Amino acid sequence: MAVPAPVMSVAELEAFFDQAFPTREGKDSTSIVEIRPGWVRLVLDPDERHLRPGNLVSGPTQMGLADRAAYAVIIAHIGPVAMAVTSNLNFSFLRGVQLRAVHCDAELLKLGRRLATVDCRLWQDAPENIVAQAVVTYAIPG
Repeated sequence: MAVPAPVMSVAELEAFFDQAFPTREGKDSTSIVEIRPGWVRLVLDPDERHLRPGNLVSGPTQMGLADRAAYAVIIAHIGPVAMAVTSNLNFSFLRGVQLRAVHCDAELLKLGRRLATVDCRLWQDAPENIVAQAVVTYAIPG
């Protein structure tokens, strides 16, 4: 796939999220860090709301971060389309996620007119320390 150029900046994407999801969970704890062609990085600064027993970041929190990152990379490359929706999310938990910053790198695998597929890698401390991986597909309205 030819790597498309983003059409939105970090500030524009954050503003879109604020407008489209004014009461979204995690608004204060997740931020968009960087956008590059075909790629976006988000970071979650988890707190006790994000924990499961064992003092680990919960699975639903991790899946939410991957879903948000997939949506962000798609919107950053097609523009503000609020009605793009998740059609599939396949998630693999690789190791326990500690209560510290969790990064998610989302890379477009395919960006079509109706479907987009994204590879999301969650990591802590360094990009090679992957704690989870997801493949997320979004349906894009026509």
